[in-house]
Amino acid sequence: MSNKSGEWIMYGVEEDDPYCIHTVDELTSYINDIGFLPLFKNEIHTRKSEMKYLVVIDVQNDFVDGSLGTKEAQAMLPQLLSKVESFDGTVWMTKDTHPENYLGTQEGQNLPVKHCIKGTEGWEFPEVLADLQKDKNAVVYEKPTFGSVQMAADFKKLYNAGEVDSIELIGLCTDICVISNALMLKAAMPELPIYVDPACCAGVTPEKHAAALEVMASCQIKLL
Repeated sequence: MSNKSGEWIMYGVEEDDPYCIHTVDELTSYINDIGFLPLFKNEIHTRKSEMKYLVVIDVQNDFVDGSLGTKEAQAMLPQLLSKVESFDGTVWMTKDTHPENYLGTQEGQNLPVKHCIKGTEGWEFPEVLADLQKDKNAVVYEKPTFGSVQMAADFKKLYNAGEVDSIELIGLCTDICVISNALMLKAAMPELPIYVDPACCAGVTPEKHAAALEVMASCQIKLL
């Protein structure tokens, strides 16, 4: 709970809930009758939950059933959506984001398949994930390459401030963008637990998915 503009607010209950405490007299009566510790249980739980992060990597139409889609990505999507929906913590997401002249970039020359061009349908999240992004108020990082430098920097600031307990990554593709972000985060915060859920990831091929998981495990990223 906290005091806002002279009014005590009890977190974890609605303001019009009969159990919500609004005044000092109500607070004093509550402490006399029940005790002090229960006041903080909801806030402590909420705070600890907020320090757990789930990062959804590049689950965009082009990587699911578009220009670079795979049957493995389509098969794992329901499980990923279920995890995002039920996750008790903070959700962030990334979007692979390329310009129209993608084929003229170094990545485009090595992977000459146009994908995730900003503003196109292939760049967007699948509809259900887009709804979850709004429901979860998830921050979205648009990144022009495999790893998000800005996301890693933001996590580092949170970590230095003691505001992150763990990070779990899921998404696409295991052997490109998932592993890139996992290794960046582990390098920046070697003492922070970094997790990857293989069941909520898919690679370019099943073989590359398995190889990427093996590399991440070797680098002390925990596989769930």
